[in-house]
Amino acid sequence: MQRSYMRESARSAMSTAEQVSVTTSFVNRVYGWMSGGLTLSGIIAYLIGTDPDMTQKLIENPGMIWGAVIGEFVLVLILSAGINKMSSAVASGCYLLFAALTGVVLSLIFVRYSMESIATTFFVTSLTFGVMSVYGYVTKRDLTSIGNLCFMALIGLIIASVVNIFIGSSLLYWGVTYVGILIFVGLTAYDTQKIKEMSIALGDELSTSEIAKKYAIMGALRLYLDFINLFLLLLRIGGSRN
Repeated sequence: MQRSYMRESARSAMSTAEQVSVTTSFVNRVYGWMSGGLTLSGIIAYLIGTDPDMTQKLIENPGMIWGAVIGEFVLVLILSAGINKMSSAVASGCYLLFAALTGVVLSLIFVRYSMESIATTFFVTSLTFGVMSVYGYVTKRDLTSIGNLCFMALIGLIIASVVNIFIGSSLLYWGVTYVGILIFVGLTAYDTQKIKEMSIALGDELSTSEIAKKYAIMGALRLYLDFINLFLLLLRIGGSRN
């Protein structure tokens, strides 16, 4: 309650121009971290995925891929649960390590899909993500109900995906793909709006570099996950297989 009151006081003490400046600066920082993470993942994925020896080692040793996937999951949990207790340097390191591990996992798409279809899908994903981000940022509509619906649907999607590993249903596979695209399109707009709202709620607190960096990393992680999942689902539909 006291922290909420302090945030209200900080926000009210700022002029509209100052709030716009703080929000813009924070959102730019979030997208900067997200872009940096995507760039790191892309470089690692490309270097490994276009090296026949490296890809062969990954294919022959699936434990390496599973280790990377488990590492990703653990790092997301660490960041989500401990962001307030860790320093911004540790948070930055965890985020960049997560992006690097994701790059290792993504390297296998170069084995399965053509380079042209990967590039085309990345462009389509960027365009879709950009449009929904702008919508989430400028809309006056509260997207909380949409976000909650997408989150519940995401849980169902994960369960359906796990079940389909065992039953191998083509119908369920494509159902998960198309529904998943809708979910992450909605989450992109929702997460962007929440990041904007967070910057407004924190107000003057974001003038502290340490706090601003940690919250920016968490915002970047959410958008990074939206982008990557949307990219992979679109690649299922439009990707040309090798």
